Amino acid sequence: MRGPARLLALVLAIGLIAPAAVSAGAEQDKPGPCVIPRAEDQTVRQWSKELIRCAERRWEVPGGAPKAICIADAESGLNPKVVSAGGDYLGLFQHAASAWPDRYRDWTRRVWELDDRALNGRTNAVVTIRMVSANGWGPWAGVGDC
Repeated sequence: MRGPARLLALVLAIGLIAPAAVSAGAEQDKPGPCVIPRAEDQTVRQWSKELIRCAERRWEVPGGAPKAICIADAESGLNPKVVSAGGDYLGLFQHAASAWPDRYRDWTRRVWELDDRALNGRTNAVVTIRMVSANGWGPWAGVGDC
């Protein structure tokens, strides 16, 4: 091939390869932040701390991961399945059940494939840390000795 024909072949080849590379990268990013499977020998408390540290590395919060872990410990004992006695508060950071749907919608991305339940530790940690990174600890002001 010579001249324009060779250039056309090169352009076509790049056009076929580039989208495949982009979509492969997009597939890797699809699950979103803090995909951390719980190890067999790991307690729920240890795993919850790991999720919170991961989220805080991505979105810094006042007081860092130590403060976030302290608040989650005070709220739920670092148990993502905790529901308050009346069922009004849910998960690691004890989000108000009535506020959860809006918080989930506002602070997650569909491509992250997060579970929409507040009792999912990963989702609760990501939503909380993103909220706090943007707006501070307001809803959790005065929780524990954090």
